[in-house]
Amino acid sequence: MTTVGFIGSGSIGRAIARLAVGAGHRVVLSNSRGPETLADTVAELGPQASAATSEEAAAAGDIVVVTVPVSAFPHVPAAQLAGKTVIDTCNYGAERDGHIPELDDNSLTSSELLQRYVPDALLVKAFNTIFFKHLLSLARPSGAADRSYLPIAGDSAPAKATVTEFLDSIGYGVVDAGSLADSRRQATGTPVWGTPYGPYSNEKGQPAGEDDIRAALAAATR
Repeated sequence: MTTVGFIGSGSIGRAIARLAVGAGHRVVLSNSRGPETLADTVAELGPQASAATSEEAAAAGDIVVVTVPVSAFPHVPAAQLAGKTVIDTCNYGAERDGHIPELDDNSLTSSELLQRYVPDALLVKAFNTIFFKHLLSLARPSGAADRSYLPIAGDSAPAKATVTEFLDSIGYGVVDAGSLADSRRQATGTPVWGTPYGPYSNEKGQPAGEDDIRAALAAATR
């Protein structure tokens, strides 16, 4: 059983937490408003879920999911993430996050920016390309003919192996999309972002196999 800490508990965080609990993992949730605001979510997820401060969730997790606005990166608890596998689900949006020149001119990916704030974490980009409702509905056991795949990117091979194992446990295969710099191929608006899993209007989504995700990544332009 793995303990998964969450820095941020929005729609995608809660969806990952639900899948994780379903797979037998423990989850420790946090948000910017305090643990008491997560009481309903914890009650819904059951006894394998708890709420804590961001620092406590980061310290508790064998794996930690960072799922916050890019503008909140400076507030991510770096010290508690040192040496840990950290999943970055975040997408940059200037209309929400304010303009960040290095992201606007594509000289840096949002994951590379996060790495600057958590320099000792083993960062892996994942889950940023799928609608939270599709994430919940498309999970399938290993070996299922209609299993969907998600792209991941990172600079640490051991961390990517850890994330691959976690994703497998919650119902997804993985396509290795390369380094954190390569994660631009799965950024907002790229062919792999959302489209392979169907439109938002179809809440059940459509399965996207390994070949579909590889083709979408290959179609990305800088």
